[in-house]
This record gives sequence, structure tokens and C-alpha cells, in this order.
Amino acid sequence: MAQTLGRPRARGLTPALKPAVLYFAMVFGTGFVLGPIRVLWLTPRVGVRTAELAEMPLMLVAIHFAARFVVRRYRPSRTECVRIGLIALAMLMTAEVSLGVLMRGSSPVQVLVDRDPVSGAAYYLSLAVFAAMPRWIALRQRV
Repeated sequence: MAQTLGRPRARGLTPALKPAVLYFAMVFGTGFVLGPIRVLWLTPRVGVRTAELAEMPLMLVAIHFAARFVVRRYRPSRTECVRIGLIALAMLMTAEVSLGVLMRGSSPVQVLVDRDPVSGAAYYLSLAVFAAMPRWIALRQRV
């Protein structure tokens, strides 16, 4: 087994799981706080598209800081950073679909495809950023 910071390191998904859960929880928690503000206060005033686009920069900041925190705390390898992003993305999509089904009564497909064309495209782009951010942070810190 490889050694990192004086402790044995497991192989496979195990080293990435704990940081991925933390990364997911930090970003999802931010969205869980901002979501009701967007839906209940901002959307009625400016519409769905503008409200979702206004929330996006705040979520991107949360993604950046959460990824930076996780990478600094766990010091994952570059491969583990990719796993962290992908595992966290899978958890985020599972949570998003589950909440859409439970709270709105939508089907899983509706949750994924019934979006505003502009803010929906920005949302899916932000998901790619979310998955890639731990790797980007690791690249910046180690170069």
C-alpha cells in the first residue's frame, strides 16, 4: 500500500469516499440554503431564468471553496481528485433527482430535462465544473 502523510493508504474508491462525501455535503448544503431563497423570494420577482442565473455565481464560489478545503485537508492524489469529483457528482445528481421526485412529484427524467434552456445549460455546465474542481484545485496547488 502507498504511504501518505505517515499513514497507510487504501486503494480504489476508499480514499476518495470520505472527501467526496464532505465535498458533496458542503456544496449541497449551500444549495439547500440558497434554494428556498431563490424559489420563494427571488423567482417571483425576476422569473426562473434570472433567479437561477443569479444563484449560479454563489454556487460556483461555494464549489471552489469546498473543493479547495477538501484538497487541502485530505491531500488526495490527482487520480483521487478525479474520483472525489465523480463520486460527489453522483451523490449530487442522486440528491437532486430524489428531491425533485419527492418534493415536486416529477419523474426522474423530468427533473433532469425540464429546465429553462439558458439556465439549464448553465446548470449542467456548473455540474461539470463541480466534478472537475477538485482536480483543478490540485493542479494549481502542486504546480
